[in-house]
Amino acid sequence: MACNGYTKVWDLASGELVELDGARGTTLRVTRGTLWITHERDIRDIMLSAGDVYTIERGGLTLVEALADATVCVMAHYVDAVRLGGRRPTFVERAREWLRSTGAAAAHRRWVPHG
Repeated sequence: MACNGYTKVWDLASGELVELDGARGTTLRVTRGTLWITHERDIRDIMLSAGDVYTIERGGLTLVEALADATVCVMAHYVDAVRLGGRRPTFVERAREWLRSTGAAAAHRRWVPHG
């Protein structure tokens, strides 16, 4: 991994989310994996793969999500906040939780016969 000259290196797990606030001018270089990037009040989605370089061109909130395990070189002079979120639950995990919660709710319902 060649991140010479960059100020930070992120190793992100698949599904991990980074929130950048006020990151205009920050440069991201992907050395491994795939990233999805979206900006506040912007309908475009940006996809980056290993070897791609992208400079954030807007202020406001920028979300960066690793779609696969990723290593990202970051060149940032100033960023308001960087928060690494945990792994996002998979579809199967979300469905399992929904089924569990509806089953628990059904157990507490009172059934009234129709007459």
